[in-house]
Amino acid sequence: MRIIFIRHGDPDYVNDTLTEKGRVEAELLSERVKKWEVKEFYCSPLGRARDTADYSLRKMGRQAHICDWLQEFYYPIKDPKTGGKRIAWDFMPDYWTREPLMYDKDNWVKAPIMKTGEIEEKYKLVTGRLDKLISKYGYERCENYYKAVRPNRDVIVIFCHLGVTFVMLSHLLGISAPVLWQQFFIAPTSVTEVCTEEREKGNAAFRVKKFGDVSHLYAAGEVPSDSGFFSETFEHI
Repeated sequence: MRIIFIRHGDPDYVNDTLTEKGRVEAELLSERVKKWEVKEFYCSPLGRARDTADYSLRKMGRQAHICDWLQEFYYPIKDPKTGGKRIAWDFMPDYWTREPLMYDKDNWVKAPIMKTGEIEEKYKLVTGRLDKLISKYGYERCENYYKAVRPNRDVIVIFCHLGVTFVMLSHLLGISAPVLWQQFFIAPTSVTEVCTEEREKGNAAFRVKKFGDVSHLYAAGEVPSDSGFFSETFEHI
């Protein structure tokens, strides 16, 4: 089984849609996606993800299942410096690297800063829905791997966002979500692919085959967007 995560195109966050660059990216992406044999498509309900998916879906004459749990992981916590609200996946390195729990794949949700919001509850909601979706295709969660009840080569495509993609990857791969949030980046319209690997009969684990791939942009001479990547701004947010 293959799960392909696609981040939306270059975003116009104010209007929850795509910039003109984002539309160019989505068009180039669609030329790649239309060649795939996809069992089913799933999509975030947010405009920028749906607009990105639409380019591919129209070319293939397909529709996507819209899932609320695939929306961006915008669940606030209390900012440790200002006391205000902020997203749970944007910290300065001098803060988050000092908290050992942030590196703990099982207990990062119990870090004091995460306990100031509904992070554990929302993480379990997203990962629980993901496991329910995967079970539909014949793979049942068993501790930190999956039982291949009905092994297959189905391909599903999920159009969503950077933050929630890393939530799902953290669950599938056994990596702390804050480590992924803080130290990995996937560009707009990038393709991240995980596949089941059944080395023992009946036991499967997901393994990354592609991560943040934007070869469809490079092939067309389109420079990938850096949206979501913090360059040297020297601002203490």
